[in-house]
Amino acid sequence: MVNWSTVSTFPDHCRPTSIFQFPPKQHLTKSSASACVKRRRLSSQFSNKLWTPASELLLYKPLHLRSFLANRYHTRREMENSRSDVSGDRPTVMVTNDDGIDAPGLRALVRVLVSANRFHVLVCAPDCEKSAVSHSITWRNPVSVKRVDISGATAFAVSGTPADCTSLGISQDLFPSIPDLVISGINMGSNCGYHVVYSGTVGGAREAFFNGVPAVSMSYDWVGGKSNVSDFTLAAEACLPIISAIVAEIKNQNYPQNCFLNIDVPTDVVNNKGYRLTRQGKSIVKMGWRQVISDAQGGKMLSTMTMETASASPGGEDVPSVQQEELLFRREVRGGQVENDDTDYCTLREGYITVTPLGALSPPEIDGYSYFREWLPTVAERSSSAL
Repeated sequence: MVNWSTVSTFPDHCRPTSIFQFPPKQHLTKSSASACVKRRRLSSQFSNKLWTPASELLLYKPLHLRSFLANRYHTRREMENSRSDVSGDRPTVMVTNDDGIDAPGLRALVRVLVSANRFHVLVCAPDCEKSAVSHSITWRNPVSVKRVDISGATAFAVSGTPADCTSLGISQDLFPSIPDLVISGINMGSNCGYHVVYSGTVGGAREAFFNGVPAVSMSYDWVGGKSNVSDFTLAAEACLPIISAIVAEIKNQNYPQNCFLNIDVPTDVVNNKGYRLTRQGKSIVKMGWRQVISDAQGGKMLSTMTMETASASPGGEDVPSVQQEELLFRREVRGGQVENDDTDYCTLREGYITVTPLGALSPPEIDGYSYFREWLPTVAERSSSAL
């Protein structure tokens, strides 16, 4: 599991090189030396009460430090009180997504979970849309975290990717405990077939699975002109029984640890045909590229991997022959490839709520493995004979 630490900005002459390491005496003025002594005392006083690492206690201005300590101490106390107010031993469910913390799918899911009065609900989601970022993570730079008011839940918006949000949310550096279940969604648009690889929604669930936390990714097959925002609530309600069943299996220690689930809800959620176990297929939207002369030219690619054709310019424009400092290319949909069998996409189109177990690995098909098992030894033979 990736460890997270909070960071602060320090002036160069008073920047610590490690936790609890202070600047050399020759770099300190009388006032700054006094400040560092105060910081040591405060660090010792609060290190056992705060759930943030001690490195953030090393703030340059003592006044800011006192405010920070007071605010964070009260935040932790509020969270602990909110957990103690929950009657009984309720499981903790953490929600993330890739459409952003203000997306209607996430908000609908949280409302349904809170209204069920069965779960302690946490939210750790991107502060803006992060669709199709797959399992990318933020590596070199820190991410910013901001408290968000969502009724009935403890929620934070994060500047990182869905995988970042999950990693931070289960690390115990943001929340005081590891959630029992992570749900990523509800995504606007289905995630079936090869699209599972592109999906930030699935990436958020997969990150939890990597770290031994049960996880589910959830998507609604949004279709422009047919779907509306209220369908997200219906989708969440339709999936509530399976969420409750998963939590029950986790509590009984019967839930499998070698996979996570990807759930897709059909467009006509009211008339869905029930749950059906499926396997990941090979369906994919074929995309290409077209050179454009401005960012406004061409149809906008939506998070559902469809084109917003209303704003599209007529096709076939000639690209100016004048050389530009930079070339612009825009993705565009050029068709699709769909399997005609009982895989996830076809089953979803038939009106079922598809439940697809996924793993971290993507093993090749048997015939491909057999071919390369015979082919690889010949590479060395050809190389030696060429010498």
